[in-house]
Amino acid sequence: MLHDGRQAVVVDPGDATPILAALEQGALQLAAILVTHHHADHVGGLQALLNAHPAPVYGPDDERVQAGVPAQVQVVKEGDTLPLLGHLFRVMAVPGHTSSHVAYYATSDTEAPLLFCGDTLFSAGCGRLFEGTPEQMQHALQRLAALPGDTRVCCAHEYTLSNVRFARAVEPDNTALAAYEAHCQALRSAGQPTLPSLIRTENDINPFLRWQSPAVQAAARAHGSHSDDPVAVFAALRQWKNEFR
Repeated sequence: MLHDGRQAVVVDPGDATPILAALEQGALQLAAILVTHHHADHVGGLQALLNAHPAPVYGPDDERVQAGVPAQVQVVKEGDTLPLLGHLFRVMAVPGHTSSHVAYYATSDTEAPLLFCGDTLFSAGCGRLFEGTPEQMQHALQRLAALPGDTRVCCAHEYTLSNVRFARAVEPDNTALAAYEAHCQALRSAGQPTLPSLIRTENDINPFLRWQSPAVQAAARAHGSHSDDPVAVFAALRQWKNEFR
């Protein structure tokens, strides 16, 4: 949830209950709902939320997003912009996790940018490829990695420490990654979230954005990559991560 003290924008309402509580606690009016993709843990709370707080819903051109509330989803596509709460939200098509996945990149005159990237990019990780190809996902991640370094990464799940454990297996000598792991462990021990992350941080520690690193390329070759091509490196890492325990 992003709010200005009066109005709120909600992204990927998988469960309406905590959102309804937060809206009531802050006496906030729901201005809009943004959806990144169709999975139930991102849209499961849509109907209950709309029943209590009618508001425009924006989401990708996918009948699975629209299934629960077909008359109320306004389709957005690459390059569309939405002015909300003093921010300009730009829609980015980022297929890979799902075929129609979108992200929302929000800028304002007074704050660092915000990226609501759903399940495409996680801190120290990325989403599984349920529908897209490695080429699509690598291209999507390349676009996100090129955003300004101070962009705050508001991903949809906190898998950070689990992802860091895999990243350390890929790049055991990455000192920035070791420092980030200690930082995240301290945050979690204090009951604090590790998110949002920053794009500059992810470029330093996230193996799925570091396909140009010789250490990452070597790790990918050791796990099936036959090339240092970015897509081949990414595909090998993603398959390794799928099986990593």
